[in-house]
Amino acid sequence: MNDIKLQELALAVIETEAEAVRNLKTEIKTPAFVEACHLMLACKGRVVVTGMGKSGHIAGKIAATLASTGTPAFFVHPGEASHGDLGMITTTDVVLALSNSGETGEIVTILPIIKRLHVPLIALTGNPASTLAKAATAHINVSVAKEACPLGLAPTASTTAALAMGDALAVALLESRGFTEEDFARSHPGGTLGRRLLLLIDELMHTGERTPRVMTNTPLSDALVEMTRKGLGMTAVVDEHNKLLGVFTDGDLRRAIDNRLDVHTAVINDVMTPDCKTIQPGILAAEALQIMDDMKINALPVINEDNELVGALNMHDLLRAGVV
Repeated sequence: MNDIKLQELALAVIETEAEAVRNLKTEIKTPAFVEACHLMLACKGRVVVTGMGKSGHIAGKIAATLASTGTPAFFVHPGEASHGDLGMITTTDVVLALSNSGETGEIVTILPIIKRLHVPLIALTGNPASTLAKAATAHINVSVAKEACPLGLAPTASTTAALAMGDALAVALLESRGFTEEDFARSHPGGTLGRRLLLLIDELMHTGERTPRVMTNTPLSDALVEMTRKGLGMTAVVDEHNKLLGVFTDGDLRRAIDNRLDVHTAVINDVMTPDCKTIQPGILAAEALQIMDDMKINALPVINEDNELVGALNMHDLLRAGVV
């Protein structure tokens, strides 16, 4: 088999699955889709998602997507459900069951239990005449014309269609609930978005002895030693009451050298930048990053409401924290 034939086979798969997803538009416009959304929006408990085999893998992903976008959900394996895990389903829940045939034995077996609990049942199947479809409170038809597998055996287009429908449900619910970026970040604190929207500079800034600072009238040579020792590319300049007077940065040093200033005799007052940009504790690290980017600077002194120096932050701190 040559390279062109391999590419042709792969393209045929993509086209078959794309067509399967496109055909879902009709089903989304039906009352069943809307009813399924209303059932999950009204759910006081959890959406319990179940499926067997490949449908089970898709069900697990749908449960994870729902849970991370504002709809509490979890996956229950139907094979384990009849051996004790049905106890995980309560009368306040909604069950979302996936089965392409609608006749999956493990799911059909637990249907009477679900019915006795009076739990709403949403079914995603490829067979509207199936046992599961008929038992459902709301049935969404995710049938496909054919599988992408040339043998017509391996679930391919059918699982893609089910996954896309699950995403459609999750996003529709997300919008209906008014789910925000901040909500998403709270359920993804370890991700990039979570760090951007939740991480405060208080957790990153250098404080106490780690904060580079020198007193007014300090010799420039001593200020350079402080900058080197603290490693932030800057030092704050404060008075005897720890009030911030200005900063001295690597850029100020280059300008001083360009002006042929004698670094051995100059004092920090001669070369510092007064009225510098500052930030206060409690702001988001992402906000600090935006300030640095807008001002084209790499470090910021942190002051309290009384203009007292309480810390310092630089770009490398934000990089290490994954905010950038």
